[in-house]
Amino acid sequence: MPLSSRLLALIEPMIDRDGYMPSAIPAVSLMACHHEIPRTPLMYEPSLVIVVQGRKIGYLGDREIHYDPGQYLVQTLPLPFECETFATPEEPLLGLSVRIDPALLSELVAETGLETGLETGLETGLETGTESGRGKANEPRLNARAPSNDPLPMASVAMTASMQEAVVRLLRALNDPLDAKVMGQARVREVIFEALKGEQGAALRALVNHQGHYSQIIQALTQMHTDVAQTTSIEALARDANMSVSSFHQHFKQVTRATPLQYLKRLRLIKARQLLSHDDLNVNQTADAVGYRSVAQFSRDYKRTFGLSPLKDRRHTRNLNDTG
Repeated sequence: MPLSSRLLALIEPMIDRDGYMPSAIPAVSLMACHHEIPRTPLMYEPSLVIVVQGRKIGYLGDREIHYDPGQYLVQTLPLPFECETFATPEEPLLGLSVRIDPALLSELVAETGLETGLETGLETGLETGTESGRGKANEPRLNARAPSNDPLPMASVAMTASMQEAVVRLLRALNDPLDAKVMGQARVREVIFEALKGEQGAALRALVNHQGHYSQIIQALTQMHTDVAQTTSIEALARDANMSVSSFHQHFKQVTRATPLQYLKRLRLIKARQLLSHDDLNVNQTADAVGYRSVAQFSRDYKRTFGLSPLKDRRHTRNLNDTG
């Protein structure tokens, strides 16, 4: 049986609705969508996203990131980006997300003893896979970005044979409660290990090695995420990262494809949408919770970003959840 058919046969019985669903293994979530979703701002937590059927395109600044069956997305930082989903009722998008646990990643990096240097493709501006949708899997091609010593915080990677088999074993464990209980952590560990050996291993290692400008930007992002409502100046972020303002601004934009102020604004709006979807806060309370001092400005920014006012978007989202 072809790999795609094996994966589909394993994941379909576990899907009971659209959206993200918890699984029998805490670090793994299942995802499904039976309709197209236009380009929409969102944010993933650090994770590996594996699409079994359907396809997605992520837009991060000037980068276009395709992740389809036969590929997986390595998301090492919680970056606001835009995502487009392609699915139909006959061929829904199905997939899974494996959360990257820092403790597990640190343990694997220490045990493998892999060096911290970047892969040759990143150093030369060459990469493999089909991130732009124009190349064949595993075919080297020029990256659209200029060469940089910083890892990519979000990239699509072609599935190796060993990663494919690791995902099959993970899905099999999810289908059996006893296997999930006894072997679940081992199956997650195996998938993370395969990613660590892959093209984006450098980006994963950078999360725990605490070296260079990339690590300093991670520190700043962590600070921004800890309290999105906090009023923090660029000067203070640069000082805490032990960088000059100009250097901080340059490296921050290299990693996130946004200026610090643009990033913070997008982060606040995505957090606001999450609060409106799941909490009982009103619009005024939500605006205050994410650091807006003007509700009118919050509403304008929200509508400009998501296409609907906060109140209408909340109603729309809850209606979708009720019917899904």
